[in-house]
Amino acid sequence: MNITKIISIASACVAVVAISASVLMMRQKNDDTPYTPYTSNGEENGELDEQPYPEYDEDGNPYGYIDANKKYIAESGQTKPKRLYDKLNLPTYEYVPNNIGMDKTYNNLIKRNDDVVGWLKINNTQVNYPLLIDPGDITPGMGYGDQYVEYNEYYLHHDIDRKYLFEGNIYMDCRDNFGAVEGLQSENIVIYGHNMLNGSQFGNLRLYKDTSYYWNNPFVYLSSIYRDYEYVIVSFCITSGNADTDFRYWDMEELDTQEDFDYYVNRIKRDQLLDTGVDVKYGDKLLTLSTCHADADNTRFIILARRLRDGESTSSFSTIQKST
Repeated sequence: MNITKIISIASACVAVVAISASVLMMRQKNDDTPYTPYTSNGEENGELDEQPYPEYDEDGNPYGYIDANKKYIAESGQTKPKRLYDKLNLPTYEYVPNNIGMDKTYNNLIKRNDDVVGWLKINNTQVNYPLLIDPGDITPGMGYGDQYVEYNEYYLHHDIDRKYLFEGNIYMDCRDNFGAVEGLQSENIVIYGHNMLNGSQFGNLRLYKDTSYYWNNPFVYLSSIYRDYEYVIVSFCITSGNADTDFRYWDMEELDTQEDFDYYVNRIKRDQLLDTGVDVKYGDKLLTLSTCHADADNTRFIILARRLRDGESTSSFSTIQKST
């Protein structure tokens, strides 16, 4: 996607990323057997062209399933998909509120919008929102309206109920993995939102440009639909949002090698507004928050944070490991 396509707005501007959908995990009642996907013709353990995503009825129970393009796989002539467990004669499943089951607090949000992947909060700011994942390229008939929308653009101007809202909703790159299996999560979760003048969405991130603000507000709270995580802000800077920049941070979610990881961190630190002293090293899970800084030169204000390590606590900054 060409970043230069982003509309310049006097009261708000936005940086765009993509988001990869997290598959909802399920477990069988009184049994540890995991949910088994089926092919569109109902054959167990067949090869799937698309990863299935559960869909839920008004009681929160799954029925049918939809493919990665959010199209129902249903028998010909059905106006509503048959319940998957009726069709395949499988036992009933329910959420399990532990590390491999979805937190029940997200049941209602998932019913409203299955793009919900968690919640983002920063104390003493207006950042306290449900987090959505961009659905990717949208075509009519997918449940997002009758227009074509390129990936990473839908929630620029839509709310959690998929209704038009100028300030949109915060969301993460569609290529990111923020699912239940931590080993498969992206090394760098990238989240974007509008820089609203009233401070909403990511408007309050600009408070950190007054570097004294950091020392009272160094932590970020990011929850997936499976568990809560805590992060400490490592650095923040102003960088280019142009497509021809030498630092396309929005394309750097999978930092699989130490070389890629170190380049990303050091590139942000090179232009950092404050040396926080927080240690960060290969193997840490990163979080990047991004919003627009100025329309005139298409710059972005980005905040880099890392997940807390064992022994660290948001109750005291003194517990945070410092670089030597």
